[in-house]
Amino acid sequence: MKYKIVKENKPTLRTFGKYKAVASHQRTVSNMEILKEVCEQHPYDEPLVNAIMMRLSEVVSRHLRAGDIVQLREWGRLKLEIESEKVDSPEEFRPKKHIRSVRLHIIPESENGKPVLYKGIEFKKEKI
Repeated sequence: MKYKIVKENKPTLRTFGKYKAVASHQRTVSNMEILKEVCEQHPYDEPLVNAIMMRLSEVVSRHLRAGDIVQLREWGRLKLEIESEKVDSPEEFRPKKHIRSVRLHIIPESENGKPVLYKGIEFKKEKI
């Protein structure tokens, strides 16, 4: 996994002005690329694998939107979390006004306290 070193630029943080590592994402892999890789490695029919991937996506999304936590083997638990503004009392809270966003969180599955999803990652500084 490639990373780069960047300066913290949020003045409200204690770490303002210090340097940190951030992941350097090289590209986005599409459903079709994943589909082709799966079919290259196994003798599966592309339309069948595509249908399974699409159905899995629909089912997982439905459960997440319903507020469920989805457990995926070797990935971990997926759940949606709400980011909202703070208000002085529960009576003041208005969802359309105070909810800023919804974010997907992945809590990696672990073996002996080590996340399986992160197994084998090697860190390399990105060349600028």
